[in-house]
Amino acid sequence: MNRSPMEILPDTAEGHARAAQLLRGGGLVAFPTETVYGLGADACNDRAVARIFDAKGRPSFNPLIAHFAERDAVKRHVIWSDEAEALANAYWPGPLTMVLRKRADSPISKLVTAGLDTLAVRVPAHPTAKAVLAGFGGPVAAPSANRSGQISPTRASHVTSGLGDRVDAVINAGVCAVGIESTIIGLVEHPILLRPGGVTKDQLMQTLGAAIAVRKNAEAISAPGQLGSHYAPNAAVRLNATEWRAGELRLGFGDVACDLNLSEDEDLVEAAAHLFDHLHRLDARGGTVIAVSPIPHHGLGVAINDRLTRAAAPRD
Repeated sequence: MNRSPMEILPDTAEGHARAAQLLRGGGLVAFPTETVYGLGADACNDRAVARIFDAKGRPSFNPLIAHFAERDAVKRHVIWSDEAEALANAYWPGPLTMVLRKRADSPISKLVTAGLDTLAVRVPAHPTAKAVLAGFGGPVAAPSANRSGQISPTRASHVTSGLGDRVDAVINAGVCAVGIESTIIGLVEHPILLRPGGVTKDQLMQTLGAAIAVRKNAEAISAPGQLGSHYAPNAAVRLNATEWRAGELRLGFGDVACDLNLSEDEDLVEAAAHLFDHLHRLDARGGTVIAVSPIPHHGLGVAINDRLTRAAAPRD
């Protein structure tokens, strides 16, 4: 099948308008959020959403997140709640996704929800994402703009090298600030952390004033980002490396000699921002194993360790 070359759009009003035009025509457009680059399509267009699954090689049972320009638009598609209102007040726009019951009259494609009666929704904070979503004027389904299971993209160059002409356009807007995907919280029955991310569990509990359950890996997939093997480079990943072995590519944390360092100052925010980019850069060197220093398992470290554990999981 012959495809047109991917358009590289500038991060300007003209580039944002072209992205919205392509989305209205059923196209696929990669754009930055504060977390990672997303691969967007009109969430109400079955054919456009199906192109996301095809471009990524993504299993159809894995639901997508619907992105919106503002909160009131979200409320037209889901059953809103007091808990959702409290979390939206605290973290939207921002790196938090909420899973709520989908309204029966919502026109969002069942491919987005993978046939579930729930919908994952988010209002991103990145100015480019906000401009594209506002220009498009509707919900945009947007998983990370990479082949399924591989390292998530935090630069436009990661998208072009990973997806190429499977995508109609990418907006080149620099590096994503947070660097790991959004936190996902389920609010259908009781609050449950479905995926750790840029907003920590402790922050969510403080906002809600209540305990939050945590999804067990054995439970059925109910939100994006729950596959066992995910975010994986071509090289194998060895975790909690306190010493290096011959021939390994070394991803450090703290005061260690290594090939690339997530944060010499042991700053978890800096480490999260560097995680996927450093994995991309080490993987491009063509080694067989990437060894990673231990990462503290608190705060943002929980999300970093979640991504690293999935990157190191056995591949199908």
